[in-house]
Amino acid sequence: MSATEVLSALDRIHGTVSVIGSMNADYTVTAQRLPGPGETITGGPLQLLPGGKSGNQAAAAARIGATVQMFGAVGSDSNADFLLGALGEAGVNTTHVRRVLGPSGTTVITVDATGENTIVYSPGSNAQVTVDYVESVRDALARSSVLGLCLESPIETVTAAARMCHEAGVKVLLNDSPFTPSLPSELVEASDILLVNEHEMVQLLGIDEPENDDWDGFDWNHALEAMRGFGFEQAIVTLGGDGSVVLDSTSATPIQRIAPVHVNAVDTTGCGDSFMGTVLAGLASGMALSEAAELASYVSAYAATGYGAQASYGNAAQIREAFAK
Repeated sequence: MSATEVLSALDRIHGTVSVIGSMNADYTVTAQRLPGPGETITGGPLQLLPGGKSGNQAAAAARIGATVQMFGAVGSDSNADFLLGALGEAGVNTTHVRRVLGPSGTTVITVDATGENTIVYSPGSNAQVTVDYVESVRDALARSSVLGLCLESPIETVTAAARMCHEAGVKVLLNDSPFTPSLPSELVEASDILLVNEHEMVQLLGIDEPENDDWDGFDWNHALEAMRGFGFEQAIVTLGGDGSVVLDSTSATPIQRIAPVHVNAVDTTGCGDSFMGTVLAGLASGMALSEAAELASYVSAYAATGYGAQASYGNAAQIREAFAK
């Protein structure tokens, strides 16, 4: 389909999304290249930008029109107001975010001239998103159509949130990132859809990567069966600059390759989160998984053309205009 046809799906974004997890202040610096071990290089001005995988996902979904609630914790520092203000500006409801003593979550990010990055994460207040907190917001969580989860919060909290929402009939999309190959069985059972990249997929499923990184010639049927055996009927496998693959045992077309959208990337920070946020918004609005993934390819490509995570996310009008030509 053409960009215009794919992006017409933005007109149908209306669903309700809950995201529980991390919010981080991103300290970001650009440099010609990433430093090697023990090496000091000179970079540009240090920027403070709003981030955190969960906060990014919530902001991306809200920017394109979904009704989004954010759940998690910020600290008692100045970054707390900064993070909540950025989410509010994106259209995210932060009423249920808890404030705790100590620093908010932070990351230190270096971005090179090609848009690649390295990230060091300090959990801060994100480590205080407890099971008791999830219990306290159970009713609010259950009012959404879809829940987005990643692993920048304690695993027991993530598992509890998935279980609560699954029992309430809320669709659960799990992003296994930061990656762990040992997901609790209860979390797998309570999650409906998995989002991973290609390298995470093979580690999780215990299968071999293709020779010469040839994902076009990869046996995706084998991956589909292995994914089902692991516990997921539906999954999205992102392939970086090569697009993504939707594995959907519930569909008449169980393996669907989503083409990449090429742009002049300046910073890939947060692009994966904008992809996930778009999928959340699409699923909450009644889209099929493959349709949501196709739309997400354009939204995340747009994000790569700006610096930072949330700071680079566009609204529906901006994204349409960028790809109109």
